[in-house]
Amino acid sequence: MTQIRLRNSLTRKVEDFRPIDADNVRMYLCGPTVYDRAHLGNARPVVVFDVLYRLLRHVYGPEHVTYVRNFTDVDDKINATAQARKEAGAEGSLEELIRARTEETIGWYHADMDALGALRPDQEPRATDYIGAMIAMIETLIEDGHAYAAEGHVLFRVRSYKDYGALSGRTVDDMMAGARVEVAPFKEDPMDFVLWKPSDEGLPGWESPWGRGRPGWHIECSAMSYELLGASFDIHGGGIDLQFPHHENEIAQSCCAHPEGSFANYWLHNEMLQVEGKKMSKSLGNFFTVRDLLDGHDGEKGIPGEVIRFVFLQTHYTKPMDWTAEKARQAERTLRRIAEFLAEEPLTKRWGEIRNAKPPQEFIDALANDLNTSLALSLVRKYLKERDEFKLVGALLLLGFDHQVLVQKFSQFQFAASSNEFSSGFRMSTRGDEASENPNRMTELGNRLSEMRKEAMETKDFAPVDAMKQALIDAGVEVRMSKAGVELLPGPDFDPAKLEGL
Repeated sequence: MTQIRLRNSLTRKVEDFRPIDADNVRMYLCGPTVYDRAHLGNARPVVVFDVLYRLLRHVYGPEHVTYVRNFTDVDDKINATAQARKEAGAEGSLEELIRARTEETIGWYHADMDALGALRPDQEPRATDYIGAMIAMIETLIEDGHAYAAEGHVLFRVRSYKDYGALSGRTVDDMMAGARVEVAPFKEDPMDFVLWKPSDEGLPGWESPWGRGRPGWHIECSAMSYELLGASFDIHGGGIDLQFPHHENEIAQSCCAHPEGSFANYWLHNEMLQVEGKKMSKSLGNFFTVRDLLDGHDGEKGIPGEVIRFVFLQTHYTKPMDWTAEKARQAERTLRRIAEFLAEEPLTKRWGEIRNAKPPQEFIDALANDLNTSLALSLVRKYLKERDEFKLVGALLLLGFDHQVLVQKFSQFQFAASSNEFSSGFRMSTRGDEASENPNRMTELGNRLSEMRKEAMETKDFAPVDAMKQALIDAGVEVRMSKAGVELLPGPDFDPAKLEGL
C-alpha cells in the first residue's frame, strides 16, 4: 500500500500518515459560514482537501473514507442579513428568514465548488442541527471544571487545559501580550472564550440550562466532529487563518470534554491566497468571489472552473498562493493542449478503455508526498508530451479533472462555438456512455457527410447530402462545409438524442 506523508501542523514535521483504523479513515474540514458568496480564498482549502480526499479514497478505498465538512449557519453576519431583510418588509419570522438565507447560500456554495471539480463530502452537517450536542458538551465541561456560567454566558476556562497553545506554538501568557481579546467583567481570565451566549428577542436562540441563547463559534465544530467522527479521528484541516484561535480552542474544549480521545491526530493547514501579489481586499479592488470568476466580472470573460483548479494546484498547499491573470491564461493553454490531444479521432474511438485508466505509481507517489501537486502537474505535462493517454487520463482523474469534460470545454471541437452555447447545449448530456461517445459520434458523422459530399460531386446527386445536413441542423448542429472539409459544431439547441436516427 502507498505510504502517504503529511505535514502535521501540531508537530511541525512531515510524518507518515497512519490512520487509527485503515477501514475507517476520518477527516474533518472547517466549512463556510453561509452568509454570502464564497470568495476565491474560501475555495483554496476546498480544492486542497478535495485532492487529499481523492488520494485517501484511492489508497484506502472509497468505502473506507469519511469526509466531513460543516456549514456554520448560526452567526452574527447571518443574523444581520436576515434582520435587514425583515426591516425591508420580507415576510416570515426571523428564524425563517435566516433559514431561507442559509439555504440560498448553501446552494450557491455547492454550485461554485461543483464547478471547481470538488467532490461533495460524505457528511455536510449544519450547526443548527447539532445544538443539543453542543449543549451536552458544554454541560460536561462545566461539570469537570473546564467551563463556568456567568451572566447568561458560558466560558471555557483556558488555563484549565495545560496544553493550550501547542498547535500555534505559543503560551497563554505570550498570547496575552498584544492579543485582541474581548474584555468582559464576567470573565475570570481575558483569554477565556465563549461557549454559549444569550440571545434577545431580535436574535435566533435555543433554550438551555443558562437561558435562551446560541452557541459560540468554536464549540460548533467540536460537537459536530464528535457526533460524526468520534472522540478521536485522523485529520482535521482548514486555512492557516483558523489555526488560532479557532483550532486551538477546538482542541482544548474537545480534549477536556472527551479526555478518552485525542481529537485529531494530524492537523493540516493551507496557506493564504493573494491576488496579483497583494492581499485580497475590497479596498484594493482585487476582491472577488468564485462566481465572479466563473461568470466573468468587470467586463472580463468568465474563467472555467477547471482553470481555477489548475492554478490552485500549481502551488503547494503550505505556500502562499498568488492568483494572477497570467497564471490563468497559462493554465487554460495547458488544458487546451490536453483536450486537443484527447480529442484526436484515434483516441475518441477508445474512450471506453481510456476512461478506466489508472494513475501511474510515480504520480500517486508525488501526491502521497505531502500533496505535491506541483510535481503532479509536471508529470501530467510529461505524459502529454509522451502522448501516453492512459497515464495522462489516470493522472487527471486523480487530480479531479474529468477528461471528457476537458475535451468538451477546451478542444477546438467545442471552441468554434461559444462556451455558453456549449454549456447550454452539448454539455446538457454529460452522464454515462452517451456523454463519453458524443465527440466520437460527431467525428463519425462529420466523416460520413464528407464522404457523401465527395460522392455527390461525382454523381451530381446532392439529395442525400442535403437530407443529412438538414437532419444535423434539426438536431441543433451547425454544419460548415468548405473545400477543406466538413466541420460540425454543436449549437445552443443541440440535442444528442436526435442523432440516433442518423
